[in-house]
Amino acid sequence: MANSVMPILLIEDNPGDARLVREMLAEANAAQASPDTFELKHVTHLAHAEALLAHTTFAAILLDLSLPDCAGLETLRQVCRAAPDMPVIVTSGQGDEALAVDAVQAGAQDYLVKSHLDSHWLARAIRYAIERMRANQLIARQNSRRAALRAIDSAITSSFDLRVTLDIFLENVVSELRVDTVNIWLLNHTLHVLEYTAGRGMRAEMLRQGTLRLDAGFASQAVVERRVIHISDLLQVTDTSPYLVTFQMQNFRDYYAVPFIAKGHVLGVLEILHRAPLTPDPEWLDYVQALAGQAAIAIDNASLLNDLQRSNLELSLAYDATIEGWSRALDLRDKETEGHTQRVTETTVQLARLMGIDDLELVQVRRGALLHDIGKMGIPDHILHKPGALTVAEWEVMRQHPRLALELLSPIAYLRPACDIPYCHHEKWDGTGYPRQLKAEQIPLTARIFAIVDVWDALRSNRPYRAAWDDTQVKAFLQAQAGKHFEPQVVAAFLTFLENNLL
Repeated sequence: MANSVMPILLIEDNPGDARLVREMLAEANAAQASPDTFELKHVTHLAHAEALLAHTTFAAILLDLSLPDCAGLETLRQVCRAAPDMPVIVTSGQGDEALAVDAVQAGAQDYLVKSHLDSHWLARAIRYAIERMRANQLIARQNSRRAALRAIDSAITSSFDLRVTLDIFLENVVSELRVDTVNIWLLNHTLHVLEYTAGRGMRAEMLRQGTLRLDAGFASQAVVERRVIHISDLLQVTDTSPYLVTFQMQNFRDYYAVPFIAKGHVLGVLEILHRAPLTPDPEWLDYVQALAGQAAIAIDNASLLNDLQRSNLELSLAYDATIEGWSRALDLRDKETEGHTQRVTETTVQLARLMGIDDLELVQVRRGALLHDIGKMGIPDHILHKPGALTVAEWEVMRQHPRLALELLSPIAYLRPACDIPYCHHEKWDGTGYPRQLKAEQIPLTARIFAIVDVWDALRSNRPYRAAWDDTQVKAFLQAQAGKHFEPQVVAAFLTFLENNLL
């Protein structure tokens, strides 16, 4: 088998030293002690070396620290910046131990004294430097990849937003794999298509909002066959599908499709594209599949969360529909004016929002308003429907309905936060209300708000014992009750609300 070529860059301005290094490497090649053949490239100036390193890769660099355009450790630093992935060996005429330590700390893989060199020692030093650099690069790469996996894992555990997690995932995939483009397609199990979800690194206008049938394309093949698909040269594939043509137009060659699999289910696919051939080792492929596994966990978590949120929404809507059914039944039993509960509920929610109640609490305001008179279920019909005035004893029974409401609702965890209105809407600002004679701000704000809306709607409705009042009478009554029945601030806010909403 032919020897492999190991290109070496010598940066040395002394012709005699350069000739000596060339002779030593030629002697090492002739000894055939290694399957590698050293091939030397020589430059005399740092500027020449930097220009060469901008487009050429070398197995190792031999560097003299004293050059016409730069000297000392700064020469080493400049070379290390120009070739961060190539091992640098300092060759010096000085046997200075302190300088050798400084050179290694500045980035050199080794420090050789020219007068001590022979062909065997130089060849061994070069090979050792290369192996050491590769080992350091492997450790750095492994550390970097572990850090990327931790970052993705942290995103999965700290964010419920799949878009945020996928953004972090894509950034790490591109940077760690050093590829030109990655795309994510998620499987729509209902439509049986792949939907383009996110990507990095390419002009993907034709992919955005796009879908792929499961019987076409390499990404679909990876999903259907549940395995990694690798195409070494896309430009040689004869296919006129817009999907493939998009990649060919952008000169992509190497292609991988890696399925996202979680709990035995395929959730989508990761596409990796590069414009130059990739030469991945088994470690690279293992890392790609580890990344795909993490993405699958994130996608599965998001799917579970969406399902849970949808189930909670459906359950919440069912609960609210049940509550509204109860409220209509209560209106019928109590012979309330048609639509009373719905009207006071909607008006209370609007006024509460105007007075700064947040959306989360408004949900409980709505439920409490719908169920404000649920305690009357425990009031006997002969009292609830009595056409004439109630006796003192009957009033005592009637005044129990807020307590009965609390007893009915508080055991239900879902409705416990909504108890303030059913339990406290008959309390009065001056402390003369019932059932607990609460006064002023002892009364929950939502109950203070509901109380004025309830009275307002009742006064504007016909009752067996009186005709409905006109708006002027109602307004005068509410103003007169400020500081007595109602909180003055709530009265002012409600009257302003009525004027603005023309109710």
